[in-house]
Amino acid sequence: MEDFLLSILIFLPVLGSIFVFFLPTSNVKILKKFLLGILTSELILAFYLLTLYDSQIKGLQLVERQLWIYMPLGEAGNLLIEYFVGIDGLNVALVLLTALVTWIGAIASQNIEKNVKGYVSLYLLLTGSIMGCFVAMDFLLFYLFFEFMLLPMYFLIGIWGGERKEYASIKFFIYTLIGSLLILVVMIGLYLSVIDLEKTAFKQKLIEDIDNAPPKKLQELITQIKEKKVASENIIHTFSIPAMMRSYNYLPDSLLHYQSSQKYAGYSWRFWAFWLIFIGFAIKLPIVPLHTWLPDAHVEAPTPISVVLAGVLLKVGGYGILRTAYSIFPEVALQSAYGIGLLAMIAILYAGMVALGQTDFKKMIAYSSVSHMGFVLLGISSLTEEGVNGAIFQMVSHGILSAMLFIVVGVVYDRTHDRIIDHYRGLYEKMPVYTTFVMIAFFASLGLPAFSGFIGELFTLTGAFKSKLLPTWIAALSVIGILISAGYFLWTFQKMFLGKFWYSTYPIQGKYSLQEIDLRERFMFACLSLLTLLLGVYPNLVLGLSQNYVQLWLSTFGVLQK
Repeated sequence: MEDFLLSILIFLPVLGSIFVFFLPTSNVKILKKFLLGILTSELILAFYLLTLYDSQIKGLQLVERQLWIYMPLGEAGNLLIEYFVGIDGLNVALVLLTALVTWIGAIASQNIEKNVKGYVSLYLLLTGSIMGCFVAMDFLLFYLFFEFMLLPMYFLIGIWGGERKEYASIKFFIYTLIGSLLILVVMIGLYLSVIDLEKTAFKQKLIEDIDNAPPKKLQELITQIKEKKVASENIIHTFSIPAMMRSYNYLPDSLLHYQSSQKYAGYSWRFWAFWLIFIGFAIKLPIVPLHTWLPDAHVEAPTPISVVLAGVLLKVGGYGILRTAYSIFPEVALQSAYGIGLLAMIAILYAGMVALGQTDFKKMIAYSSVSHMGFVLLGISSLTEEGVNGAIFQMVSHGILSAMLFIVVGVVYDRTHDRIIDHYRGLYEKMPVYTTFVMIAFFASLGLPAFSGFIGELFTLTGAFKSKLLPTWIAALSVIGILISAGYFLWTFQKMFLGKFWYSTYPIQGKYSLQEIDLRERFMFACLSLLTLLLGVYPNLVLGLSQNYVQLWLSTFGVLQK
């Protein structure tokens, strides 16, 4: 099973999505138990994967690589697409996060009553797509999973969402599709520029074994290509991301070669490619001013989908920036550090201020997500060991905390169908257990020591202050974001939970009542609370997975600071 573990993690929920159609539509309990069973299995497999992962190995592990599509194109070379998946220090924690958050979302989905069969099928399909996105090492395979996430999320918001669900789902689809098209343009340019050296050498008859190619023979092939002694028919182009990260895999006269003299508007094509792919993933992250789809999507999405959207989908944006934009175009990332750091600071402060002015509980949490993801981008832009490790940790921490925060909103909304902060007072009197978990979620999110939110913000800010690429004032102003987050979390807690119990009756119309959280809700809160506390006390559970890889990754930039 170890040889196919990643494939099982991808296709178990996908096969479950198909199998759902053979289950009885009328038996809602069986459908919900099936969803929970599949994702519990997924979580167990993810923890098993963790036992197989060796943090001392800096390269890819548990690699599965099979030829998928091979097509001779004459003078255009040969098209090579592979089923290529693997894990390393950059994605192993995110694979675990995906399994955890989708499992929590499955528990939260137990109160879904409308068209349960369709919901379960789409939810499982979404889970498989996200998992595939994180482990794919072939750019086209990554792109297919990235695009495929659009479909189930569009329907999950558009069918099971709130009053403006059609508007929110279309806006989400259009924004993400635009980002995908920008990524597609760059991916095609990379494909035309990058070759698979080993397979090209084999086709050129320089080597007899692709898996054990002598370095001298590969260097000989590079020389032959530079001297144009290799026929176009023998050149094999590839979508492999590791190949795109190596300068010697680029054709000398290609548009995206490191030393290409071709420019547009005074900048190299690699510069434009970096920014196109960066913007594509920044929409998903999202970063101000490309964030406006997120509050609408969150407000209209049902609680379990908001949990998955904030907990995992946003991290695909941060991961994509690290895995592709920064890894493939490191020299442009260095040149652009100042601008990206500035964007991160603006996102932290602007989204925080907007969150401070919200009256809708769920929209406030949505804008807080934009602000906290700004810390991820700040850590990445610093290109320091502390900053990049902090960015990965912040993605994991925010995945846990945002899931908890949206469940917090879901509890009151399920009971009253009302999210307006001013309509509630003194909830502690009626719901003391719920209020305790809300307090944990709020204080962890605003960066209180002993919780994971503190560690993520500490490392990203330390990296920003230490970075030689960012001015100190960017890091200093970003610190204000923590004060702003304290403002909107404490203001909301004081408004809704302290004082004498009261709530506005007009949106409730006598149909709903506020009751203490049940056993299922307590279980979700307890799991997430323990995790944020555990990571806050022992952050090496995540940092230990990434630090060796990050050291190797940063050596590419020549800015590793010990």
